[in-house]
Amino acid sequence: MAAPGPLTPGAPFEPSQPPVIEGFSPSIYSPPESFKEKFLRKTRENPMVPIGCLGTAAALTYGLYCFHRGQSHRSQLMMRTRIAAQGFTVAAILLGLAASAMKSRS
Repeated sequence: MAAPGPLTPGAPFEPSQPPVIEGFSPSIYSPPESFKEKFLRKTRENPMVPIGCLGTAAALTYGLYCFHRGQSHRSQLMMRTRIAAQGFTVAAILLGLAASAMKSRS
């Protein structure tokens, strides 16, 4: 087992401050984000995810409405549409993750 490397000389340890790790930033954004700001930023980064979520919710809602009214054929069609919308949303999430991974490499 190798011995740990020497500590870099610098400022003395200050327990009230987070440790400084070279090359690591805990957040790219210095001010804390509110929920609304984070939601808008994430939507701008990958707009297909909220579109897929809205499509899923719309198909589910309309499918349940048709089921309640006794239109079983249309209700089944909407449940299949919901599955397709969920697949679209998952694909959008995966493509967004892949794009952000590729962006961070370059």
